[in-house]
Amino acid sequence: MAAFIGAGRVGDAYRAALTIPRLLQNLLGEGVLSASFIPVYSQMVEQGRRQDAGRLAGAVFGLLAAATGLVVLAGWVLAEPLVSLLLWRLSDDSADLTVELVRIMFAGIGFIVLAAWALGVLNAHRRFFLSYAAPVIWNAVQVAFMVGAWLVWHDADPSVRASDVAKTAAWGAVLGGALQFLVQAPLVLRLVPSLRLGLNWRRPDVRTVLARFGPSLIGRGVVQVSAYVDLMLAGLLAGGAIAALGFAQVIYFLPISLFAMSVAASDLPEMAREQGDPDALARRLQAGLDRIGFYVLYSAVAFITLGGLIVGALLERGQFSGDQTVQVWWILAAYSLGLVASASSRLLQNACFAAGDAKGPARVAVVRVVLAAAVGVVLMFSFDSYAVVGGSVERMGDFQILSFLSDAERSAGAVRLGAVGLALGSTVAAWAEYGILRHRVRYLLGRRRPVRGPTRRLAVAALCAGVLGGVLAWSLEPLPLVVTAPFALLTTGLVYVVLGRGSGVAAAEEAGAMIERAVARVVRAARSENRDG
Repeated sequence: MAAFIGAGRVGDAYRAALTIPRLLQNLLGEGVLSASFIPVYSQMVEQGRRQDAGRLAGAVFGLLAAATGLVVLAGWVLAEPLVSLLLWRLSDDSADLTVELVRIMFAGIGFIVLAAWALGVLNAHRRFFLSYAAPVIWNAVQVAFMVGAWLVWHDADPSVRASDVAKTAAWGAVLGGALQFLVQAPLVLRLVPSLRLGLNWRRPDVRTVLARFGPSLIGRGVVQVSAYVDLMLAGLLAGGAIAALGFAQVIYFLPISLFAMSVAASDLPEMAREQGDPDALARRLQAGLDRIGFYVLYSAVAFITLGGLIVGALLERGQFSGDQTVQVWWILAAYSLGLVASASSRLLQNACFAAGDAKGPARVAVVRVVLAAAVGVVLMFSFDSYAVVGGSVERMGDFQILSFLSDAERSAGAVRLGAVGLALGSTVAAWAEYGILRHRVRYLLGRRRPVRGPTRRLAVAALCAGVLGGVLAWSLEPLPLVVTAPFALLTTGLVYVVLGRGSGVAAAEEAGAMIERAVARVVRAARSENRDG
């Protein structure tokens, strides 16, 4: 996407077109179904009520398909006013392209909602691989359509080519969404032979699902409001801000998805079982925070000190310039200042859920959204006064404080840093959310000694890895990014693990032991080869 579409006008349109229809995915997709449908369906399967489970699954699918179809139709009809409302400062050309892409994307996201229903059924039957591998198809088809479109139009004018590639990729998202659902359907039908499609919402089990659906919908709605606020604010900045923000978020969310979400998901059932034993719950929570913190703290250090190498190795080619690499690196670094807090909050939220506090985290999420928007608005126009020119940051024109750039300045093509202000607002809000949740968990645990992350214990290791990362980023600059980025990450990561082993953090000890075993295997293999030789 960076190579073929870039982070300019077309990149903004494509990223916005992905974000706006996600209202449908976030409100009707995996998160809400996980909270409402899956527990009821799983209980029926465990009780051996296969016929009832099949009818419930069919009724939920029918109702979900009907609701999804209506929202997709509404999105198609209302695409233009939606774009005008959320992104009212877009130029006419960008707005027209965004509207066209939004209409296409709505259909693709609709299929993904149905795929989330199939995922829920498969997970209830303990079939996890296909349901979590299927989303790769959605991405793969988009990539294939992008490559195909570029091969067809590679001789065209770059701006025209980027628009054509974006439109083709949007249709790839539709086909990819359909395939993501269809590839799961045969296994669903085999596991649920009693599946009967319908719209019977009066069944007691269906009514139970619908009763849980409402609160879950409200909770997911807060997340969607946050995404829309970021999109609206980025739309007020210079061109390219929406796309640059999106590229930075993809990298930023990687350690949260890998480490925080996995630990939070696996610990939630155990926390629920231990809610009658606050001491056991506190120990499990502490262990989880240590595990998350160990990996995420290094990720934050790497993103801040080595972000230029990482972003450049991943994105800098084709339509994505070196100045845009610096822009995305600054945004990523600003986000990374709150990475530990944001990741740790995922586990603290689950501790609240396990203790029976479902409304507290939702209220805190509202506070986070409001605070992030408020701080972002204060900072973003000031940062939009600065731009990246030839790899260096320079001030462009008058310093802006709570005032827009002119339309001419916004569309001038300069790679500006206004999105850094939005990222810093998110960081401030992340630490506020973490502090409130930690205080709330302490209260739920009976005002015992509060649990803390491992940041202080790993401070020396993180500082040394960061200093080394800065030195490597400066000294390796002339070399190819695809070589320097992995080398710098591997070197600083080893230093972080080695120095972290004496911190008392269990995850650091485990990582160090794994490295020792790997080195020992290599040494033994080398010795064996020498003897054989």
